[in-house]
Amino acid sequence: MRPLTKALGILLVALLVISAAALWQVDRFLGSAVSVPEEGTSFEIAPGTPFTRVSEKLAEEGIISYPTLLRMYARVSGRAGSIHAGEYFIQPGTTTAGLLDQFTRGDVLLHSFTIVEGWNQWDLLRALQAHPQIDARMSDEDWPALLEELGAGTSHPEGLFLPETYRFPRNTSDRTVLKQAYALMQTVINEEWPKRADDTPVTTPYEALVLASIVEKETARADERQRIAGVFARRLEKGMRLQTDPTVIYGIEPGFNGNLTRRDLRTDTPYNTYTRSGLPPTPIAMPGREAIRAVLHPAPGNELYFVATGLGDGSHKFSETKAEHDAAVAEYLRRLRSNRQRGM
Repeated sequence: MRPLTKALGILLVALLVISAAALWQVDRFLGSAVSVPEEGTSFEIAPGTPFTRVSEKLAEEGIISYPTLLRMYARVSGRAGSIHAGEYFIQPGTTTAGLLDQFTRGDVLLHSFTIVEGWNQWDLLRALQAHPQIDARMSDEDWPALLEELGAGTSHPEGLFLPETYRFPRNTSDRTVLKQAYALMQTVINEEWPKRADDTPVTTPYEALVLASIVEKETARADERQRIAGVFARRLEKGMRLQTDPTVIYGIEPGFNGNLTRRDLRTDTPYNTYTRSGLPPTPIAMPGREAIRAVLHPAPGNELYFVATGLGDGSHKFSETKAEHDAAVAEYLRRLRSNRQRGM
């Protein structure tokens, strides 16, 4: 029995050595960094892809060297069936074990899309359709159905989607991005509306969005938003027409050619604030949080007019009387002619 016992002992030791070596090899493999460029690389797992194929694809792309070891570890650890589909960004220095952790967490690569203050519905759709990582299928005819689904209470999209940067996985639908933007706008207006000043001219949150969209189109300067909101508040209080060009232009959209004429100013539309009193029926653009705050907290004063200075910095000249305003307009036109003559 002694020779047999000795042989069994030797076999046991050999198995232990082999097992230890295998475990060391696996541990070394899992702790080693995957092979990716210095700038990192992206890797996509399509929905329904089995882990066997994932490991093979990693090897085919040169990211790992031993796909069988990865499959064995994933199965033993019970994570082979827990990976998430999506696009991943693999950073340099990521270990094989860390890569599997990334797959099982669903830590996918997020892309971004920014809605810009002052965009209208046509600008928004064009930008969504041009984004390479967005599954864009919306058209102009789809707005009413989407807004009904959102419970917006209007078929008009302007003013309902907050200008902000949104992050999402690749192939996210345009509707999903818009739903995020709508929800965030609802959050913002619900936060800002209860804090409104007593002298704001708007009586509902939607009116706030209407006037904020006009302020957004009139100036991009943070130091002018409340002042312009104050001008509009006083004009509304006195029953004066707003007489603001951006509303007229919106009434012509999307066919506006960039040249606003006297005829345009005289042509009556629901958005022509030269021919109609009060606010237009809907927002004309997507206002940001600061424009909304400006409308809800208009600057005090006596100014009833403003016109661009033509200085190239986006600034305006504010006036209390029509005579002052006419002089400011004349100065603007002189500066405009002078700039044209100098080729500016």
